[in-house]
Amino acid sequence: MPTDNSNQGAAPLRILGRNNSFNVRKVLWACEELGIPFEREDYGRGFRSCDSPEFLELNPAAQVPVVIDDGHVMRESNAIVRYLAAKCGNETLYPSYLVRRQAIEQWMDWVAYDVTHALRGAFLGGQLREHPWDNEWFVEQGRADLIHEISLLDAHLAGNGPYVTGNDFTVADIPVGLVVNRWFMIDGLERPQLEAVAAYYELLSERPAYLRHGRNGLP
Repeated sequence: MPTDNSNQGAAPLRILGRNNSFNVRKVLWACEELGIPFEREDYGRGFRSCDSPEFLELNPAAQVPVVIDDGHVMRESNAIVRYLAAKCGNETLYPSYLVRRQAIEQWMDWVAYDVTHALRGAFLGGQLREHPWDNEWFVEQGRADLIHEISLLDAHLAGNGPYVTGNDFTVADIPVGLVVNRWFMIDGLERPQLEAVAAYYELLSERPAYLRHGRNGLP
């Protein structure tokens, strides 16, 4: 099983980013599911700066993760996860059939846009108290939006589960699974009882890679 600083293979994937980053954890989880050897280097909050000239040359957005595969430099965690699954040719995690692929990608984009916007208020503002997201109106709106979005997920899973796109675990479950973990760990959130989401959380927790990189005590 690949781990940080793995020596498996001639040219392991390079992952630049701290392993407590939400987006880095997506890539680590994907690598483990796909059996991809990697080496990880700490960058980001509390570690080497993402504002350094060497890092900005790789990613002008100054964000982790950055992934380097045989000289090819990548940013944006969801795009990286899709690239890795496609490169491995894993037809279950990321099928080549475009109708199935679109169904997977729409849930990944839902996390990237609708859910991430809600989390700015509910998590960054409400829990971490980060400026400028800590405005009380924005926090309350974020919490309300997050409850709405996860309720949509619950209804979807109840009728279409057990995984996000049906019977099979796919790359869609990686960002969604990390969101669900954060959903259960946010302080001050009056969570409704969402039985399908709770069952999904337990189903994902049967996967060792999720316990290492998702439900691992970090929000």
